[in-house]
Order: sequence, then structure tokens, then C-alpha cells
Amino acid sequence: MKPSRRRFLRDSALITAAAIGSGLTSSRPLSAQTPASSPQSKRPIRIIMGGYGPATTGFSVALKKMGDRLEAKFGDQIEVRYVYNILDLGYRAEDILWLVESGVITLGYQSSSYLTDRIPALGVVDLPFLFSDQAKARAAMDGALGRALTTRIEANTDFRIVGYFENGFRHVSNRVRSIHTPADMKGMSIRVLPSKIQERTFQLLGAEPRIMDLSEALVAIKAGKLDAQENPFSNTVTYGVHQFHRFHTATNHFYVSRPIFVHRPAFDGWPQALQHELRDAVRDAIAFQRDLHVKEEEDAVVAIRKVGGEIVQLTADQQKSFASAVSPIYAEARKELARDVLALVNL
Repeated sequence: MKPSRRRFLRDSALITAAAIGSGLTSSRPLSAQTPASSPQSKRPIRIIMGGYGPATTGFSVALKKMGDRLEAKFGDQIEVRYVYNILDLGYRAEDILWLVESGVITLGYQSSSYLTDRIPALGVVDLPFLFSDQAKARAAMDGALGRALTTRIEANTDFRIVGYFENGFRHVSNRVRSIHTPADMKGMSIRVLPSKIQERTFQLLGAEPRIMDLSEALVAIKAGKLDAQENPFSNTVTYGVHQFHRFHTATNHFYVSRPIFVHRPAFDGWPQALQHELRDAVRDAIAFQRDLHVKEEEDAVVAIRKVGGEIVQLTADQQKSFASAVSPIYAEARKELARDVLALVNL
């Protein structure tokens, strides 16, 4: 739901204050969006990039690379500012969607699962064990599958989709016990993304899934009111969950991407040269972010073990037991999701 005009203006001020407070802005007033420069005004095009992770994450570093490239190309014709972590301003992770769609932030990213309530077809990439390895997942997102998702998102939102960051394969962590088979998850409360397919997946695994925003989940985990969560190892460490969860299992159950979306009216109003340069910058930033993600996962494994965490690597038979437990979901998906999209993942 879009904010009221009063809330819009309030939040524009908050985002502006954050950008100014970061030391990444000039002394000139910064509005949420500024129209393309005209010969008369000579005002720069101002672009605010935002996310929901610390400035040190691969996502944030990739945003900075994009912004640096644009500024190097266009000089004082543009101004790029960053609000790396909207959680620090009291927002929920899901708020990045309306912040961009309303134009408070120009460009952001979010896991595609957050859009499945508006665009059910996106649920196809929430299906478990969809890709056997990283190379196949990346090829799908760079190919026909990614293009199909982009078409559907743009048809139902005020976004321009310019690419997909890799959030990667997800794993289960918990505070209760080591997980080797689905039976070990029985009765375990676990946070999942806002996706009916993800919720159904963990029901089939015997757990008790709870759809929660990231901000809510972090509070519940720290308070000991939530048994488990699922995330790439790097996210688990980024948000400090490994300090509260001893047990980790490399389940590789979902591969999740994060669409990079731009406020459509702003993007469409830019000069063609800026539009093309942003798309090129995003393409290169995605390649950079993917490489960095591999390193972040390796570093996260070290960080988890450093605080006494245990990481279970499933055997082939144990992995099959998880895949077998969730197998009913594919027949359910064939009844609920568009055939053309299912065909893109061989279902």
C-alpha cells in the first residue's frame, strides 16, 4: 500500500536526512527525486540508492560501484547518494518496495519472494530444490526465466527491473538441535519469507513456518521466541543470527534472487545515455556481487565456527530425504502457477 501524502513527505525527509548524515551529500538540499537537468536550470539528476544491509555487504558495495561509475561518466550532471540500510532508520525490510515505488528512494533491491502476494507467478522461483547448482541458477536468471519475471514485475508495479542480485542458496539455522533429516525439524518454529510456497515447503518438512519481515524475525531470534530461520550463511552472519543459533545445516533448499528495481517515472524521464549507462553499470555490478557472494559465504562459514557454531553437510541420502518430503509441492504448483513460467523451470 502506498503511503499517504503526509507520510510520503515525512519519509522523504527521513531518507534525505540519512543521506546528508552519511556525509555522502552536498550542501544543496536533496529532494527524493529531481527531474532531468535542463539547459536553464543546470540542476543535476539526483539518484538515491538504498537497501537493507550494512555498507560492508556485497549488495551495498555493488550499489556504490554502480554509483561511482555513473558519477565518473556524467560528472556534475548527476548526484548519487546512498541509504545502505533502511533498518537503521526504523523501517522494515519490506518497506524498500514502496519507498522505491513511491519515489522516496530511486533504486533498491529486495528478494523476489516479497512480491509474490502481488505477482503469484514469481512463486515459481520459491520452489524448493529448483536448481542443482549455482551455475544453472545463474543461467536461468540471466536467461528466459529472468526475462519472464521482469515482464511480470513491470506489468504489476511502478518499477523498472534492471537486473538481479544473487542472494544464493539458503540454509537452515536453529537454536534447538542439529538437523540431518526432515524429522529433526518437526515442531520447530521457523521464519520464512512472505511466500506461500516457502511456507508450504516448511510445512511439508514438519516445521511450523512463520511469515515474518526480517526486522521482526531478528527481534524474535534475539529474544529466543523463534527456533529457526533460513538464509544464506552470509546473511545469517550479516544480521548476527549466528550469535544466537548454534546449529546450521547446509540444506540448499531455495535459491533466491533480489531484483534491482528503479522508480519507473524517474528512470523513464532520464536521458537515454543515463538509462543505458545504469543498465551497463548494473550488469557489471551483478558480476562483481556474485563473485563477492562466493567469498562472503566462505567467510561466513569461518565466522559461524569461530563462535562455536556447528555446520552439518548433508550426505546424498539425507539430501534426497528433504527433496522427497517436499515433492507434493510440485503437483500443487502445477495447479496454481502459469504454465509458461513453469515450463521455464522444466515443470
